[in-house]
Amino acid sequence: MCSSDADPVPPTGPGPARRGVDWLFVDRQRGGYTVAQWPNIVLWLFLASTLGLRFAGTNGAVATSLRVAADVSLLTWALDEVLRGVNPFRRLLGLAVLSLTVTGLVRGGW
Repeated sequence: MCSSDADPVPPTGPGPARRGVDWLFVDRQRGGYTVAQWPNIVLWLFLASTLGLRFAGTNGAVATSLRVAADVSLLTWALDEVLRGVNPFRRLLGLAVLSLTVTGLVRGGW
């Protein structure tokens, strides 16, 4: 019996770790890995509202309006990622942000 007959056939293709990384991070629309993306308009609104809160203080109608705009825009962004994220990582990121934001709102009140 030849030793080559007893040797196992080497696996072809990527291993399970590589397949897992590909499944999690590969963009389903364009291919390639996607972890972060340029912010869309809703996320820009969140960033601008949050920055505005730094200057507006914590009390008053302006601060309340900015806080509501920040919360609503972040919730909208997170829900959009859950529903339309380009890969499972982005969907899980949206779910995490959505969960943390809702939890913060419930604990802190609107």
